[in-house]
Amino acid sequence: MDVSLIISNILNPPVLAFFMGMLAVFVKSDLEIPPPIPKLFSLYLLFAIGFKGGVELVKSGISQEVILSLLAAVFMACIVPVYTFFILKIKLDVYNSAAIASTYGSISAVTFITASSFLTQLGIPFDGYMVAALALMESPAIIIGLILVNVFTANEGKREFVWSEVLREAFLNSSVFLLIGSLVMGLLTGEHGWVVLKPFTQDMFYGVLTFFLLDMGLLAAQRIKDLQKTGVFLILFAILIPIVNAAIALVIAKIIGMPQGDTLLFSVLCASASYIAVPAAMRLTVPEANPSLYVSTALAVTFPFNIIVGIPLYLYGINIFWS
Repeated sequence: MDVSLIISNILNPPVLAFFMGMLAVFVKSDLEIPPPIPKLFSLYLLFAIGFKGGVELVKSGISQEVILSLLAAVFMACIVPVYTFFILKIKLDVYNSAAIASTYGSISAVTFITASSFLTQLGIPFDGYMVAALALMESPAIIIGLILVNVFTANEGKREFVWSEVLREAFLNSSVFLLIGSLVMGLLTGEHGWVVLKPFTQDMFYGVLTFFLLDMGLLAAQRIKDLQKTGVFLILFAILIPIVNAAIALVIAKIIGMPQGDTLLFSVLCASASYIAVPAAMRLTVPEANPSLYVSTALAVTFPFNIIVGIPLYLYGINIFWS
């Protein structure tokens, strides 16, 4: 693997901000970011990336390539929770297995945005329609996880899910709603809207991303202590499963003819794990699962792994496979 790719990624200001946040916790600095601010930054990033995706969709149109890519995204969002569930069941109970499997079947928007920044830094083009894939992959894993719980706990007595609430949480949670809403806004306004919102959606973007990853570094370092409860099995799972998922995504992308930039984003979506939307849904619907397991593995292991090593590693694999 080309070490320069890793160095290039690490020396990206947002990634360095992530390290600074982790360091602040390790050296016991009193650095903290008031809770409403990270939430606001998260909403901003989702809006900006969704709006850009809508504008790019206007340019590219709905082609066979777009449809195949979106179908591949939905397929991976449905299949990843299934096979990861059976791997996790080797060591864990049904509830924790389903919750963690759902977490890894869903996606991390911030990892996707970091990968987009990495591609921009390297000058590798990518298409905006991958934002639509991001939106589509958020929810299916929640539904699959709950179906797995229902099927494998049938003998323990009937579990009563309020499916209307489950579906509402899966498809109308704030991140999905804002992504789809801003995507539609970009579709409707096109290039004119892009020019009008340039100071907001373009000029501010990397500054906000840098500050948001500073907060993510603080959170990840704080969650590291929870890893003592997970054991070696889950730590290895949180590192190896993203690589497996990315490899499967790479093969699918090659088959359907995705360009390299889009393939990296697709691989990153498949390799990432949700630490916001899915944990919120699992707390509501599967209270038997331990949040420290599925939150700490996604946030303290998989997220840092992906933004530091994973993104360059997946690109290296793509360069080999596409050459």
